[in-house]
Amino acid sequence: MPGTHLLPPNLLKLFAPRPPLPYTRPVDRDIGRVTKKNVTGVGSLLAFLKEGAMAGLASGNAEGMEEGEEPTFTLAEEMKRQVRREERKKKRAEEFQAAKESYKPQEDSQAVGDPYKTLFISRLHKQATESDLRREFEIYGTIERVRIVKDKKGRGRGYAFVVYERERDMKGYSDLAVFFATRTFTDTAGSLLA
Repeated sequence: MPGTHLLPPNLLKLFAPRPPLPYTRPVDRDIGRVTKKNVTGVGSLLAFLKEGAMAGLASGNAEGMEEGEEPTFTLAEEMKRQVRREERKKKRAEEFQAAKESYKPQEDSQAVGDPYKTLFISRLHKQATESDLRREFEIYGTIERVRIVKDKKGRGRGYAFVVYERERDMKGYSDLAVFFATRTFTDTAGSLLA
């Protein structure tokens, strides 16, 4: 800090450097004494495998293969692979089409309320209940409905929707709620509150 030498002695003591740290021996090994591990490539392993393949050829295990020739895929094997690939692709397309036809969010009986009056809450604690949410968010306005999304077993999925009676009440919620010591993020009509 420039100009500290102009300060009186009682204030100069505040800017005095601290004493140096005492020396302690390092806990781990000295980096200079650590030896390198000798790592070799796979060339020797490749040569070993080729020798083993040649030994197999010499003993007569290979059918119709000459020396130095590598096994190739036959046309029948390649056709089988192609057929399996096409079957998997067709099966995925059928599953997608069935899911696409069965997806009807307009017919969801649980999805009610105006989206502009709805507050989305994520990263919700698994033990949170609707009454806890109602108590936590009722201070911002009158709540029409609270819904914690649950899986088929009845356990919370970690997010919820709070529907307010007025859009103004929903927008009055401007700070992040800390719920059960877990940060809870909310989204109001597409904008993340921070």
